[in-house]
Amino acid sequence: MTKTVLIFLSVFLFLQAVSAKEKKIRFSLKYGFIKGGEAEIIIIDTTFNGKDAISYCFKGRTTGLTNAIYGVNDTYTTIVDAKTNLPLKAIRDIKENNYRWYNETYFYHDIDSLKSKRTGWRKMPDNMVDIISSFFYFVNVYNMDEMKENEIKVLTSFHADKIDTIAIKYLGTERINTDLGKTDTYVLVPSVDKGKLLMSSDGLRFYISKELEIPVMLEFDLKIGALRAVLKSYKIDGVEQVK
Repeated sequence: MTKTVLIFLSVFLFLQAVSAKEKKIRFSLKYGFIKGGEAEIIIIDTTFNGKDAISYCFKGRTTGLTNAIYGVNDTYTTIVDAKTNLPLKAIRDIKENNYRWYNETYFYHDIDSLKSKRTGWRKMPDNMVDIISSFFYFVNVYNMDEMKENEIKVLTSFHADKIDTIAIKYLGTERINTDLGKTDTYVLVPSVDKGKLLMSSDGLRFYISKELEIPVMLEFDLKIGALRAVLKSYKIDGVEQVK
């Protein structure tokens, strides 16, 4: 389950960094009052094969007792086309105890094909996203103010070298507390594999700030209790934005 948690929270390196605004979002992972890990999201404008692009970089790691049990240090990077919000390149770098997984995938939407470093070329459907870009695609393409409560959007995605679908439900709005104060949010629920620890396949919730349009909290309903990834810091070019 820690793997599922960190699918949505990790950071690697800037593949083609340019002089542009950098957004850095930091989270603390908590089981109740116990700190279980740290996560960071870095978003930067860049270019890829001559196209304007956006790099979404995520990194998450366990700490303390949680690290002794799970030993997670997972990294995900996705570069998307700045106009279409569709992925151009994705990197998955997993380190969990003795388990290792690394793969690079290139997406060629003009010919409906992708190339996986692990398995080679294959055909893909139109407008396919990867597990990381699916969230940002949803936020950027759909107007949540115009969506109805419990409305569901189904996206075709590529994850763990497999083509699948991911359903994202819009639950509505909610005012929540973070380490940096109260904020009004949109609530999204992606359908994920519940694995051994999630209470259900919809046991993961994203809370998106209506003002900042960034995730400020993730909540996981586990069989052993609730895990939260709560906003700790939000910086643009090193300057804290939230007081």
